[in-house]
This record gives sequence, structure tokens and C-alpha cells, in this order.
Amino acid sequence: MSVEQRPADNTAGPASKGSGLKKIVAASMVGTVVEWYEFFLYATAATLVFGKYFFPATGNELDGIIQAFLTYAVGFVARPLGGIVFGQIGDKLGRKPTLQLTIVIVGVATFLMGCLPGFADIGYLAPALLVALRFIQGFALGGEWGGAVLLVAEHSPNKSRAFWSSWPQAAVPVGNLLATLVLFIMSSVLSSEAFLGWGWRVAFWLSAVIVFVGYYIRTHVTEAPIFLEAKALVEKEQAVSYGVFEVVRKYPKGIFQAMGLRFAENIMYYLVVSFAIVYLKTVHKYDTSSLLLALLIAHVIHFLVIPQVGRLADKLGRKPVYLFGAVSGAAWPFFAFPMFDTRSPVVIVAAVTIGLCLHAFMYAGQPAIMAELFPTRMRYSGVSLGSQVTSIFAGSLAPLLATQWLKDTGSWVPTAIYLLVACAITAVAVLSLRETKGIALEEVDQADAAREGLLPARTR
Repeated sequence: MSVEQRPADNTAGPASKGSGLKKIVAASMVGTVVEWYEFFLYATAATLVFGKYFFPATGNELDGIIQAFLTYAVGFVARPLGGIVFGQIGDKLGRKPTLQLTIVIVGVATFLMGCLPGFADIGYLAPALLVALRFIQGFALGGEWGGAVLLVAEHSPNKSRAFWSSWPQAAVPVGNLLATLVLFIMSSVLSSEAFLGWGWRVAFWLSAVIVFVGYYIRTHVTEAPIFLEAKALVEKEQAVSYGVFEVVRKYPKGIFQAMGLRFAENIMYYLVVSFAIVYLKTVHKYDTSSLLLALLIAHVIHFLVIPQVGRLADKLGRKPVYLFGAVSGAAWPFFAFPMFDTRSPVVIVAAVTIGLCLHAFMYAGQPAIMAELFPTRMRYSGVSLGSQVTSIFAGSLAPLLATQWLKDTGSWVPTAIYLLVACAITAVAVLSLRETKGIALEEVDQADAAREGLLPARTR
């Protein structure tokens, strides 16, 4: 039975779908806030601090930023490995223990980053240690996202899955907001010398406090009944497998569709929150505090918009909402960079905010769509693999390529064309999807079981 022929959607509320859905959402969100606070803290610090502190001076400000972005990219390379390892663990042992482990690993790596000496102190060992910690951080984060969104998606009612699973997505701008806020305060109250010397370290050390809170909350969540049923089936039917190798073998199309969905969304986000800072700081010599304030405002609005777009994806469907995001995202750089060139604070804030709002149309419904692509026994692996492999070719390279093009040409146009092409690729991926609005995840599992010969295919 195709998803278009599905039976009438259940009307069960959150409580009947799984006890304490709001608590599940809170647990997923707080952990995601912690992990992305730390990840984006690195992104912002790479632009503002690391280029000067961990790398030798060359006489060109962009050279240090490019080197910092190269270490930033290491985290993205590590994320698919983390997605594979933790996806396998999450599909076998559960979403909860995996999420508890990843939050601790990211927290330790980030705290240690705040303790590193600079290039002036230990030479090239400084960036080497930074790269090692960045790899560990990215490795753990590769397993975080899939578990956080699936914990919510698998507890959510069918009619409102996109809305509820968009809340962990909304936690991402909250984490970025906190990272930006801490750096904004430190850069505002300290001199440039003090901020570069030790002020930035405080933001990294604060991660230890937030990790304790996130870990504690995650100890009080439960696995979704649908996962427990799938786990029992795998244990009972020895012929039925789970995890990374199984999803690659059985659902390659789903993985490629997930990668296509992720491509433009991931590129656009890092162009808005990372390269926009580089452009304004190097081309227009905007001061650090003003840039961070603009991002603070944009992150708040991004947080508010994401759940509303998730609600829209439940009402209108996954495909039209995502397609709007891809098309409008392609247009963003062509009007945003001229807005940056006005040097008007209000216009700059508007350009960044519009970019994040358009990004939300791709980002909000992503967990629901990806969860609906794979059966439960391999969902963690499929979602993690599809999303994290893409980050190597998307988010990790986007600010690096854009900065290099700016250095070579002095223009934002190559970057705009780059995003245009990426959005075209994502639009094709969206059009290849079946509409899955309101589908039951049990139905996806039943179709998978029929495919494995464990029960007859459902008929009407």
C-alpha cells in the first residue's frame, strides 16, 4: 500500500502516543542545545579568534580565517564516522544511552579546547591539538542529531510529527544563540587583547556546567514503544538485521534522498551564520560586537519560526514546504549581499534574519521526512548516515570555499552561484520524494516486514 493510500490518520494525542512527550521534547532539546552550543561556539570562534591565536601570521587576515575553517571542516569529516558508529549503537541498544554518551564526549572535548595554548606558546602543536579535539567533537555530534530527533519523532502523533520533531531543530539556534551571547558579552566587556588572550576561553569552559544539566535530564526519558517492538523483532528473527550495513544494502535510495535534502540546507546555514561574519568583518570592517548582536537577533527569530514551519509541514505536506525553502534559499544571496553592502545595521540584521527564516523551511520538516524514509530497525543509522555524510561536502566546505572565492575575486557572486546550484540539487531530491504527511511509522515498519517476508503485504 502506498503512502498516498494510507488509512485515516490516528487522532491520538501526545499522551497516548508515548507518555510524557513534552518531557521527551525537553530532553532532546536540552541535549541538542548543549551540543550545538559547543559546535557553533567553535564556528564563531574560528572566525573571530582562532585564525589569529592558533596559526602563524601571514599579513593577510583571510589566510588565518581560511586555516581556522580548515580545522572547522575536520569536525564535519568526523561526523559521518560518528553517525555510523553511534547509529549502529542507537539501533541496537537504544536512542537514550547513545544520547547520554555523545553529550559527555562533546562536553569534554569542548572544555579541553578552552585549555589549549596558542601558536605563540607551542608552535604547530597548538593547531594539531585543536584538530584532534575538533575531530572528537565532530565524531560525537555525528551521533547526536539522529538520536535527538528520532527520540521525539518516534514518540509523536502521526498528525503532528513534523511539529514536535521540529523542536530539537529549534534547539540548534538556541545553542548558537547561547554561544553568540557568551562571546558577545565577553567581547563587549573586555578589550580586544583580553578577549583574544583569555576571554574566549570562558565560553568553552562553561560547557561543563551545561553538560551536567543535559546529561541529568536525558537520564529521565524512555525509549519509544515502536523502537522496543523493532528491537524485539530483530532479537526474535535472527534473519532480520539492523544498523548501517543493512540500511545501505536495503534502502540506498532513502540515503541519497536524505543527502539531497540536507545539501542546500546545510550549505545555506553556514553561509548565513559563518561566511556573513567573514564578509562583513573583512570587506566592511564591521566590529565584532555589532556582528554578534546581529546574529543574536536572527537566532531568536529563527528559534521562533522553526516550530511554526514544522506545523505548516503537517498541514500542507512535507514536499511543498521544503520546496519553497529550496527555491527561496537560492534567491537569498542575490539580495542579501547587496543588503550587507549598505552597511546599515538594521538592513544587515534583516538580511541575516531573512536567510535563517528561509532556511527554516528546509530545516523544520527534515526530521519527520527522514524518519519516514526508514523502518525503525535501521532508522537511526539511515538518518545519521544520510545527514552526516552530506556535511562533508556541504557545511564543512561552504564557509571555506566562500572565503577563498572572496580572497581570489573580491566578490560574493561565486558564492551566490554556489548556493543556487546547491538549492537546485535539493529541489530535485524533494521532487523525488513521496508525500508522507500523516503516515504512521508502524506502516513503514509493516512494509519493511512484508519486504523481508515476515508478514504478507498489506492490502485494501
